[in-house]
Amino acid sequence: HQPMYNLLLSLLSLLDMVLCLTVIPKVLAIFWFDNKSISFPGCFVQMFIMNSFLTMESCTFMVMAYDRYVAICHPLRYSSIITDQFVARAALFVVARNALFSLPVPILSARLRYCAETIIKNCICTNVSVSKLSCDDITFNRLYQFVAGWTLLGSDLILIVLSYSFILKAVLRIKAEGAAAKALSTCGSHFILILFFSTVLLVLVITNLARKRISPDVPILLNILHHLIPPALNPVIYGMKT
Repeated sequence: HQPMYNLLLSLLSLLDMVLCLTVIPKVLAIFWFDNKSISFPGCFVQMFIMNSFLTMESCTFMVMAYDRYVAICHPLRYSSIITDQFVARAALFVVARNALFSLPVPILSARLRYCAETIIKNCICTNVSVSKLSCDDITFNRLYQFVAGWTLLGSDLILIVLSYSFILKAVLRIKAEGAAAKALSTCGSHFILILFFSTVLLVLVITNLARKRISPDVPILLNILHHLIPPALNPVIYGMKT
């Protein structure tokens, strides 16, 4: 009944479900029923949810890393720091920050002038795939998504690394037999989830940078897997641990 389990994991589950339901049903409709059409508003809504909820998930992992830091480095103060009120405020911050920073992405794409071409070379409405159909200059669109994405994801990753470095430092000081292993085991599930999330994202970034050397279908496949694998593994890993 700790805040991490009854609030943070509930938020993580909600984000996973919304991400999956935004992307996977449409992908299946394309491959199963050849239903390849999507409305312009529907496309931009999908774009907003993908951008905002992905960064919300990263931010949730960051809050969970802070929770583990307090639990191991300041155990006697845990109940006074990680309260229901703190987690509710953190959840509000997760939603507000990422929604506000992600909102300009579909707005900038929607304001572009689109030419006769209406077929995107993707099965999901990514900003780059959609904006490529425009007759206008899309440099600012790409630049904003790049800066916003790396600012949000990068800051979360830095704070997660800092939390785990403090945790590792505290664990190495523990002298009691078996205490260090017990302390690290409390972080096991969280660390595995971050590893899966970051690895798939990193591979996706690398394949996008090397787009000219590989098949254009590879980044698309990885993008879909990034919306599928972490949500599939999160409940399994945390469910088994719990």
